[in-house]
Amino acid sequence: MELRQTPRLFWEQIQTQPKGALIIVDEVQRVPALLDYVQKGIEELDLRFILSGSSARKIKRGGANLLGGRALDLKLHPLSAQELGDKFNMAQALQFGTLPKISQLILSKDVESVRRMLQSYYTTYIKEEIQAEALTRNVGAFQRFINVAAQDNGQVIEFSNVARECSVPSITVKEYFSILEDTLLGEFLWPWDRSERKKARPKFYFFDCGVVRSIQNRLNDPPSPLELGILFETWFFRELIKHRDYEAKEHRFSFWREGTNEIDVLVEGGRGPLLAIECKSGRTDIRGSTVKVFRKRFPKVPLIVASLTDRVSRRLEMGVDVLPWKNAVERYRKL
Repeated sequence: MELRQTPRLFWEQIQTQPKGALIIVDEVQRVPALLDYVQKGIEELDLRFILSGSSARKIKRGGANLLGGRALDLKLHPLSAQELGDKFNMAQALQFGTLPKISQLILSKDVESVRRMLQSYYTTYIKEEIQAEALTRNVGAFQRFINVAAQDNGQVIEFSNVARECSVPSITVKEYFSILEDTLLGEFLWPWDRSERKKARPKFYFFDCGVVRSIQNRLNDPPSPLELGILFETWFFRELIKHRDYEAKEHRFSFWREGTNEIDVLVEGGRGPLLAIECKSGRTDIRGSTVKVFRKRFPKVPLIVASLTDRVSRRLEMGVDVLPWKNAVERYRKL
């Protein structure tokens, strides 16, 4: 059945379901009109629904029924280290990501299919999410943009520089980043600052290391030492988001920068910062000058280093704990 053309048929079909039945609708953003009938099904037929989708853009901007007060807003992410358990392999997660199908192929040692599937992810995304849904009129410019955005993954975004590389206005670049957010391909990490007016240079992280490496055309080789740092930072930040969303933590994330000093992730609760985390893919420790400036700004906020290579915890000067990445994730989960 082509629901895109026949939402009334959807209503006729759900009317035949018994009271309390659970109905699953995938890619609901393709037919926003279905949401009106979903509401009727809830209120008049006492039905339950699971609605999934890869983009909220058409729903949010098309005046669709958002089911206010009737639906929970839940998020699904690539697999976490906890979900994979003893099958989790950090090197493979950084190189190929942890999308469920990709993880399954890696476990079966079908690396060639992993590469093909990740390579097709980008082309499918452009064809089905961008072109078919008419999210932008200039698909060619968007393709140039997404390649530049992937190269800048995990870096502070200079909108004017991206605009110059893509040959489009800065306002268009901001709209393109909005498309990436709405189609769940990534999200901004904004700097911590008491003045909202200064939040003009965020970082942008793609949602999966394998997907961003596919867009960068780097799947045939393992990550270089320089690439490894950004990939580990990306993976760790996304891992925090997974636990925040799945464990219903009311936390906000930002990064802290003051002069040349920077901390990768600042976890904030309702009363302010709770924990600061610096990600390190090698044995290089955090700079003492950075710790000193950070302590002056946040004297009571714990500062830890999430290490890719350390196997046991150790303590640096000024009370900074270097933790293996598993321990760092658990430290966050205990907040």
